[in-house]
Amino acid sequence: MVPHDSGQCAMRGSCGSKGWFGQQLPCPYDGPPIEPENQRARDLLSSVCGYEGPVCCSTGQVETLRDSLQQAELLISSCPACRNNFRSFFCSFTCSPQQHSFLNITETQISSSGETAVKTVDFFVGEQFASGFYDSCKSVQVGATNGYAMDLIGGGAKTYSEFLKFLGDEKDLGSPFQINFPSTSLPPIARLDPIPRNCADNDLASRCTCIDCPAVCQVLPEIPIPGQEPTCHVGPLTCLSFMLILVYSLALASFLIGYVLQVTIRRRREKRYERMALSVDAASSTLSPRIQTRGLVGAISLSHDQEESLGPRSTESRPLGRGATLLDPIGASQPRQYRLNTLLRRAFYRVGLWAASSPFLTLSLVFTLVGLLNLGWKKFDIETDPVRLWVAPDSESKIQKEFFDEHFGPFYRPQQIFVTNAPQVSIENHSNASSMLAHPSVLSYKHLDYWFDVEKEIRALRSQPHGYRLTDVCFKPAGPQGACVVQSIGAWFGNDFSHYDELTWAARVSHCAQSPVDCLPDFQQPLGPQYVLGGVPESAQGTSPYLEAESLVVTYVISDSLDSVERLKAMEWEEALKDYLVNLSERISSEAGMRIAFSTGVSLEEEISKSSNTDVKIVVLSYLAMFFYVSLTLGNGIAGREEDGLLASLSQWARNFPLLFARSPIVSSSASIDSRTIPRIFPRLPRNLFVNSKFTLGLFGIGLVILSVSSSVGFFSLIGVKTTLIIAEVIPFLVLAVGVDNVFILVHELDRQNLMHGANASVALQGGTLPTPLSPTQSHRSPFETRENSADGGSLPLFLSPEERVARTMAKIGPSILLSTVTETVAFALGALVPMPAVRNFALYAAGSVLLNALLQVTVFVSALAIDLKRVEASRVDCFPCIRLPSRVALLDTPVGLGTVARFIRRHYAPFLLRPVVKAAVLLTFSGLFVLSVISIQQIELGLDQRLALPSDSYLNAYFDHVDAYLDVGPPVYFVSQEVDVTRRAGQQELCGRFTTCDEFSIANVLEAERKRPDASFISQPTASWIDDFLKWLDPAMESCCRVRKSDPSKFCRPTDSERLCQPCLYEQDPAWNITMVGLPEGEEFMRYLNQWLISPTNEDCPLAGKASFGTALALDQAGTQVVASHFRTSHPPLRSQADFIHSFEAAHRIADEISDYIGYKVFPYSLHYVFFDQYAHIVAITQEILGLGLAAVLVVTALFLGSWRAGSIVTTIVAMTVLNVMGVMAVWGINLNAISLVNLVISLGIAVEFCAHVARAFMSTGSSLSAENAGGTEREGRTDVDCVGRRWPFCSLWDYLYQAHRNVGSSSNSFSTPRDILLPHVVNSDHLWCPERFGVVTSGAEHCRGPWLCSTRIG
Repeated sequence: MVPHDSGQCAMRGSCGSKGWFGQQLPCPYDGPPIEPENQRARDLLSSVCGYEGPVCCSTGQVETLRDSLQQAELLISSCPACRNNFRSFFCSFTCSPQQHSFLNITETQISSSGETAVKTVDFFVGEQFASGFYDSCKSVQVGATNGYAMDLIGGGAKTYSEFLKFLGDEKDLGSPFQINFPSTSLPPIARLDPIPRNCADNDLASRCTCIDCPAVCQVLPEIPIPGQEPTCHVGPLTCLSFMLILVYSLALASFLIGYVLQVTIRRRREKRYERMALSVDAASSTLSPRIQTRGLVGAISLSHDQEESLGPRSTESRPLGRGATLLDPIGASQPRQYRLNTLLRRAFYRVGLWAASSPFLTLSLVFTLVGLLNLGWKKFDIETDPVRLWVAPDSESKIQKEFFDEHFGPFYRPQQIFVTNAPQVSIENHSNASSMLAHPSVLSYKHLDYWFDVEKEIRALRSQPHGYRLTDVCFKPAGPQGACVVQSIGAWFGNDFSHYDELTWAARVSHCAQSPVDCLPDFQQPLGPQYVLGGVPESAQGTSPYLEAESLVVTYVISDSLDSVERLKAMEWEEALKDYLVNLSERISSEAGMRIAFSTGVSLEEEISKSSNTDVKIVVLSYLAMFFYVSLTLGNGIAGREEDGLLASLSQWARNFPLLFARSPIVSSSASIDSRTIPRIFPRLPRNLFVNSKFTLGLFGIGLVILSVSSSVGFFSLIGVKTTLIIAEVIPFLVLAVGVDNVFILVHELDRQNLMHGANASVALQGGTLPTPLSPTQSHRSPFETRENSADGGSLPLFLSPEERVARTMAKIGPSILLSTVTETVAFALGALVPMPAVRNFALYAAGSVLLNALLQVTVFVSALAIDLKRVEASRVDCFPCIRLPSRVALLDTPVGLGTVARFIRRHYAPFLLRPVVKAAVLLTFSGLFVLSVISIQQIELGLDQRLALPSDSYLNAYFDHVDAYLDVGPPVYFVSQEVDVTRRAGQQELCGRFTTCDEFSIANVLEAERKRPDASFISQPTASWIDDFLKWLDPAMESCCRVRKSDPSKFCRPTDSERLCQPCLYEQDPAWNITMVGLPEGEEFMRYLNQWLISPTNEDCPLAGKASFGTALALDQAGTQVVASHFRTSHPPLRSQADFIHSFEAAHRIADEISDYIGYKVFPYSLHYVFFDQYAHIVAITQEILGLGLAAVLVVTALFLGSWRAGSIVTTIVAMTVLNVMGVMAVWGINLNAISLVNLVISLGIAVEFCAHVARAFMSTGSSLSAENAGGTEREGRTDVDCVGRRWPFCSLWDYLYQAHRNVGSSSNSFSTPRDILLPHVVNSDHLWCPERFGVVTSGAEHCRGPWLCSTRIG
């Protein structure tokens, strides 16, 4: 132990090195300070440390100190406080004349030269200086690495103790001996504790800029964190939700109170009536309050079981009227007269008649046209580029991406691998999923040894057929001869694990994780643990135990290019890497107990394509299922005569067959014989299965759906509209749903026409006299062509030809199909207004497919209906029309009526639904669903998880799961400036941040200020500012950076040129370089130095050089005389959810817009994911636009076709509620709003219109039909007027009716039985009345109206 005296040294001079090539070790020296040897030594000492007089260091030590300080100051010189504190610290340690008072040599060693040298020394530093020293340097940034100088000079220290420890640790690139910093000291030891410089001081020797010293930064105005903007709330509910719940609660309470009051009042009236009843006669002659209650609309038609039969009925049962339907009785109380509807029915009647009369001509013409449309398949093309698929051509993000790619080059193509332990199965509890999967640390000697071999194989991997290797396609920041960027734990070991064993590997991992600067990879950029390790847990002390990391993260960075040849090279090697990793994933678990999750540059597109192939199978299976469903259910809406099944028929035939060879017994001629018991050579086959089935017709209908989609694709391909995977996967289902619906409606209506106007109906109603049907070649007279839109039912033939029946079917159903088709087509076509190609193209294809499908159905399918109808009536077998079964006699008493579903709706569902209480309950229920949906809609999130577009068994699903769990770095983001004249001082100040005269709101300063609030800005890393590094590169103090020849300063020195031939670029320039930007170059001189900086190699001698760090950060004009654009690189934090990606996009654009406003030049942000998330900046507005326009189209079209704005409003309201309910369910099921879900919302709108339109059209046209089911009736479209003895019965009020009835009864007592016979059936059961305005003179025996309403016969 050497005694400590004031003015004494502890060590001085050099006593050799520890090894042959190590740094010089100081000699222990217990003596007074010594004056420098000569003037050069004094000048050197003064320039380095500012000391004068005797010191404790030799000239050689000062030179070594100067070189070491210069190397460090390349990183910290931008902050004078840090730079000067750093110099003060090491100058005091090395040369201070008071050295002995704060240094204590505790251990010595023998150097390679045989001298005694220092091995360990204690350096006593006061807390004030140590803390100030650390604080002045902790925020200093290194733009080239998007990191901090503390990561390089302090090993990423978080406290001043860690900082001092890193500086004192013995290491090859640091101190050659151990320096300890004891926390306590005993006299006579004192502590080195001068006042440190503060980065916020005002003197130029201390003050730093905002980038390196947060204390001097301007505070930006507060902004809300994205996704947490203040909104109106009432407790946990939003104000909108609260108001909806309040209004609905009041409505529900009002309904319940009103219902209770109504029931109470009714009961009181009934009790009052019972008390007032004096006799049975009085009670029976007075209508009870219960009887006087309002009946159901349509109660007459719903109250008779006889009406379920559409066949012959007894004359004693009250008829329904011709062509009765569920809503027909309303026709008398709600007549409609709408000329457009009549015109449409006439037009569809003619179309149907022509298609049915000339089926083969129709098929030929239409299929020829369809064939021409399908020629467009020659230009068929699928759009797979995600950018052109999801981003509008004029989208700002797409334009910005194209600008970035053109000026700076496309972003890299990362190939990423996650390596984890294979899951371990817990034997104790297999029911607990969390206990079945365990993820212990992946780091072990065995695992690393195996993985290093894998990386070696990947580096040697060759592609086929050209044999490219990693070095041929990788990104090399230092140029073609540089090293590939491979971010892997192997880089910490120099990609060679052979020098480590089970005892040393862990120490190396810990050291490199804590001090990445000591473990530089081949590409010479510090590789932090967040880049190569994932799932590192946090200890209770806040430290990171890196050895417990759950995953290795390996990233191979491949260069991308706009050159297709270079891109194909990269894709070929990526394909080879993918195949290798797929094979590795199958064997790594058994070989090493690990598993991998990976993605390559070609993986996503290939897996999406695989998903499309899977979806093709789903589409085919769906069509097959729908085909069988349609084939088996077509024509089953009308119940006919029950027949034996196929098995029963074969069984009966087998029993009867032996009777063919037996002697026939004598049977009485009057005996009734069951034809089924008669023996036959061939079995009696059931007609329903072999003749009445619609298997071929169903197949034809499905074929038309496919043909409509095909024709739509052909047409739009011909005009250059590309298809997308959404179109291929969604539209077939959409058109199938719409098309099959129309097929069922047409076939069902034709069945009704056959029952009313077929052969059986004629025989039944006319006593077996069969009228001659109209021939297809004869003149057909449309029932709508009379001048008064009426026709006498008695004048129409009851039996109609197949062509006439098909025509009437079209007249009845055609307008309904037209309404739904036009509404859907317009709604889908409005989607083309959306600029997003995926949605626009879908809207066009959907509109075209629906329209073409409808056109095919009202033409060729109608022809097919006529052909199939003739086949059935000719008893020809379905699918095999050449086979004809024997005709059978139709029995007159055969019950023919509604099918099972229709009977259920008519007998149970409709009466139940039309009850006043049920109607109110339904309205309240769906109003409640509406309220819940609106509340739920507010919780819908934006985004699209990439996993949803992949097959369930894709290896990319595991990769995306590992990205969410283990990736601890965020994507880089670039802020691009355009048209800034950097050759002028003003332009430089609008960009820079490390000089005192930089603009307060320059790009660099604003980005640094935003970095300090990462929750709002989503910026987590320091900004790489090219202009700051470039101007610092010009600093003459950086002697190894910008150099020119002494003999000719116009020529730059090469890195290999001798120092004696070169000098700093701005050496002895007047005014001199300084942080006020005075003396910095402008104009042509600026560009001359800039061009040299961009080609200067970035290395340890000059890390500020721009080739590797900023070689692609600037875009110059062709002459190299102007900076067209430049970017400032920073990084987002790890983005683990769709909301994070969207908020990062929003925050970056907000920042760019603010910077543009500050500096007056265009600045935009760019990151790889921005172009895909651009849609979410507009998706809400787009959704409102397309759904709003769709609903507006529904309102206009339905109101126009139905002739009623009220009906159109009802349909639109129902469609809107349907869409809102779907959106409400989206939030409940966690479905995000994106372009795909928007497409599905449009589909839901279209399908809702499909069903609502048919119901609304049926309701508005009730009371009119095309058939004459009962003699004497008349059917009309619109208002039904019944001609009674030359007088027309218009609609009139109750008082007119009562007056006319009284007048007629009074004048002729035998005209009607009693007034009550006229009044009661209608007053009780109807809200409106049909009544005679005047009867006129009625002759004896004249027949009055025989309709279901006001019919009687004059007696006498």
